[in-house]
Amino acid sequence: MKKFAVFVALVALLTGAVVGGAVSDRLFGFKLLDKWMPIRSGQSSIFNVQKIVNEESAVIEVAEKVSPSVVTIGISTTQRVFNPFSDNNPFSDPFGFFGQRGGSISEKKIEEDIGSGFVISSDGLIVTNKHVVSDTSAKYRVITKDDKTYDVQKIYRDPANDLAILKVEVNGLTEVEMGDSSKLRVGQFVVAIGTALGEFRHTVTTGVVSGLGRGISAGSPFEGMVERLDNVIQTDAAINPGNSGGPLLNSVGQVIGVNTAVSGEGQNIGFAIPINVIKDAIDNFNKTGQFSRPYLGVRYRVLSMKTALQYEVPTGAYVQAVVEESPAFKAGIEVGDIITKFDGKKITGETDSELSKAISEHKVGDKVKIEVYRDGETKTIEVTLEEAQ
Repeated sequence: MKKFAVFVALVALLTGAVVGGAVSDRLFGFKLLDKWMPIRSGQSSIFNVQKIVNEESAVIEVAEKVSPSVVTIGISTTQRVFNPFSDNNPFSDPFGFFGQRGGSISEKKIEEDIGSGFVISSDGLIVTNKHVVSDTSAKYRVITKDDKTYDVQKIYRDPANDLAILKVEVNGLTEVEMGDSSKLRVGQFVVAIGTALGEFRHTVTTGVVSGLGRGISAGSPFEGMVERLDNVIQTDAAINPGNSGGPLLNSVGQVIGVNTAVSGEGQNIGFAIPINVIKDAIDNFNKTGQFSRPYLGVRYRVLSMKTALQYEVPTGAYVQAVVEESPAFKAGIEVGDIITKFDGKKITGETDSELSKAISEHKVGDKVKIEVYRDGETKTIEVTLEEAQ
């Protein structure tokens, strides 16, 4: 009986404590239960504020760390300009309505910021996009964060990727740290730095990785060039004309991509070349002093499983054009062929970059066997890959 009475007393005591705490919490606003169960909306707000503060700190740290390595690319060129009224003759016929056209042609020197880049070597090697420095007759300059200007002495252009390496005569530049783009995940936080619109130097924007493995047509609004790029990173970090060639960074300030294009049809859709592509090109450059890429010489459209079933053909790369005197041309590949295997690797049609990636895994001079589907039959053709020009 004595033990039973003690048990009943303990139960009553615990019940009274809980009920009393709840009542006082309800009536008097004493958050007694919060001390036992503290995870409530108030603490959730604290966590959200802490998360925002952490993100802001990360952006600030990345900007302070990497901005000294980001440069602006400027161009100096001369344009011929026609002035129909330059002869100052009030009776001149500037538009040639009466057979004699007036006016004159003059030369105008243009100097403007057109792109961005980043330092990969303290002795003056800088990465940017090839389309930023595509005008071989122009002179280019590099402007650093502290407004020092250096003339570009040499330009090495990559014929396969939208990539160029600039050489300036200077020592002691701050190099970037390169990351690993193979580890990127959709939704990952990123920071972009560059000369937005060719006017606002060292603009910092933030966003996330919106997609991976995209295929795009990239070009320069300043140069009027467009080329096809596969397997690029899509991001919603604001990228504008002039950002081209600048770094796309992860939250610890490592470069994981090179900003290269922006969608003209939508907002907050930008693209960057994965840094692993750049690292491979730089390794090759360091060994040879030039860019050397294997080249097949076809323009193609990928046939997915759905398309292949619709037309009762195998999946692969449908050849739309063959470049004259290219390795493909010399080997006998024809327009209308479907490349189904490249050196034993099946082209499944799952991504746009399968064939280009398979080619890039080889070296100049490699002999590879290509299976093509032509007129209902499968043929094997041997091709010797050549260096892209």
